[in-house]
Amino acid sequence: MYNELTRQDIQKMEEEIEYRKLVVRKEALEDVKAARAHGDLSENFEYHAAKKVKNRNESRIRYLERMIRTAVIISDESAEDEVGMNNTVEVFFEGDNLTETYKLVTTVREDSLKGLISTESPLGKALLGHKVGDRVFVELAGRAGYYVVVKKIENTVDDGTDKIRGY
Repeated sequence: MYNELTRQDIQKMEEEIEYRKLVVRKEALEDVKAARAHGDLSENFEYHAAKKVKNRNESRIRYLERMIRTAVIISDESAEDEVGMNNTVEVFFEGDNLTETYKLVTTVREDSLKGLISTESPLGKALLGHKVGDRVFVELAGRAGYYVVVKKIENTVDDGTDKIRGY
């Protein structure tokens, strides 16, 4: 599910791994050492909290490394006049008489509250490859779904500000 990534996604993950290994790991180890010096470990909250932070950092590093190892690199290029990866798309929802704007991204960067939808989501899948003016059926379950109309396509450059999802 999480294995389709762009080169930009991989680069951001590698940067996060490097930061976590060089900065966060060092800080977490120092915190564990300092908390350990406070004495009895069985009742030392600071020690247990520091260990938890350290373990969570190591878990995130392993998660990102596994994502990179199993990744299938996909292109983020598309034709100038059709919906593709990293494009910002304005769509009109016919049933609701509502217009919304979304940016199509990979699953690891999706955040629907910020208007970032995955190309694997029903709406993202349906929009891929369509042009301005196209009426698109978004299939939800079986034959159920709704229609949207592509109003505007903006070829946006991935500026790297979208966060890689995780904990």
